[in-house]
Amino acid sequence: MAFFLETLLGGLMAGMLYSLVALGFVLIFKASGVFNFAQGAMVLFGALSMARFSEWIPQWTGVDNLWMANVLAFAMAAVVMFVVAWAVEYLVLRHLVNQEGATLLMATLGIAYFLEGLGQTLFGSSIYKIDIGMPKDPVFILDNFFEGGVLVNKEDFYAALIAAALVTMLSIFFQKTATGRALRAVADDHQAAQSIGIPLNRIWMIVWCVAGIVALVAGMIWGSKLGVQFSLATVALRALPVVILGGLTSVPGAIIGGLIIGVGEKLSEVYLGGFVGGGIEIWFAYVLALGFLLIRPQGLFGEKIIDRV
Repeated sequence: MAFFLETLLGGLMAGMLYSLVALGFVLIFKASGVFNFAQGAMVLFGALSMARFSEWIPQWTGVDNLWMANVLAFAMAAVVMFVVAWAVEYLVLRHLVNQEGATLLMATLGIAYFLEGLGQTLFGSSIYKIDIGMPKDPVFILDNFFEGGVLVNKEDFYAALIAAALVTMLSIFFQKTATGRALRAVADDHQAAQSIGIPLNRIWMIVWCVAGIVALVAGMIWGSKLGVQFSLATVALRALPVVILGGLTSVPGAIIGGLIIGVGEKLSEVYLGGFVGGGIEIWFAYVLALGFLLIRPQGLFGEKIIDRV
């Protein structure tokens, strides 16, 4: 039982990180109606910014305190992500208002390749590390209930708490505020939203800025765990099955989908790996997503699209 709980908790903590990345996909899709293939590149760009600024700030300012250096590095990286979001909206999306979804999709692919190249030009192509002070030693909990206790990785636990807090704040913001209602209106119909006075460009700007901050936090956490390298962009794409499972238009779906995928990956690797071979954790989520595409294409919480002719 203790081992099962260890696996379950590990899956839940991994699932919160998946949810954080998936939330960026959902926000962009809700605002523009297009799947943002640049989200992985944004995660990488944010992680590179955080890693390099955390190295440069002690040299520039003489600040030796790790916490203060990380705060300054995060602030500067956030400014960089805001600038990137503004540039994307002003130089690309503003000129593609009311265009076909395929056009916007190709635009995000171009943005992805551009950000990867720009990141390598500005920050270098080496492998960097991010030290945000999270403890990496495991700890045993529930000693009184299970012999030997349940092993929990402290770094994964704190990372999951950070992801859960950010996801909760964003969920409240987009569900309860006027900006959130405007975002939903824009997602339903761009032209109708413009006709009632909702500034489409401003909404897109806000959403891309929020998605940039989400990508920065996700990159910071994944970079702390895995190191900052260009393969980090592909790690972010592991959140694709999450949005398929939860629904492309649902913020709660990104959360629930991430938890399901995280737990499913861990449990399948432990309990099914012996029957189907190793590596099931890598492809389990995609097989599950394929099944949902066949049975319920809109996902668990996605909205059905009905075209009347």
